[in-house]
Amino acid sequence: MSCLREIHFQDDIAAPSWEELCEAAAEALECARRHSTTLGTAESCTGGLISAALTAVAGSSDVMLGSVVSYACSVKEALLGVSSETLASVGAVSSECAQQMAEGALRALGCATSVAVTGIAGPGGAVPGKPVGTVWFACAGEGSKVSERHLFSGDRGEVRAKTALVALSMLVDFMEGRIAD
Repeated sequence: MSCLREIHFQDDIAAPSWEELCEAAAEALECARRHSTTLGTAESCTGGLISAALTAVAGSSDVMLGSVVSYACSVKEALLGVSSETLASVGAVSSECAQQMAEGALRALGCATSVAVTGIAGPGGAVPGKPVGTVWFACAGEGSKVSERHLFSGDRGEVRAKTALVALSMLVDFMEGRIAD
């Protein structure tokens, strides 16, 4: 089963500092411990920023298993199992791709819970219907998956930082059962 939420935020949050990202990561790690689950990430537009925040927290290795940074579509296909049909029909910046990335992270990393992000951080890359700042998120675990879309404002660094913060928050919400299919 899957759940799709489309959320359109513009200027919704300030870009977080590194310390704020690490605080959000610490919350996600503690939540994973409470739920006796393991974590993994599949990242495109953030280039490893989510996993960097998670692993910056001392002791994270007890629940954080790893990350796949799949910037190129060929890596999304080869390492995460994103289908070429998905990439050809709806593209890398889509709910379908994000969900397949999250499910692929479960398989590739052997984790029980994952979060995936794919989007357009800018300044270029926009296409009709997918402006700069468009990011798809997905979480997967225990037979469940959810995805949502956000539209962020800001420069490349701000979009990436906002994406990492929202991904960590979504991961907590998913583990806590506040979002489900």
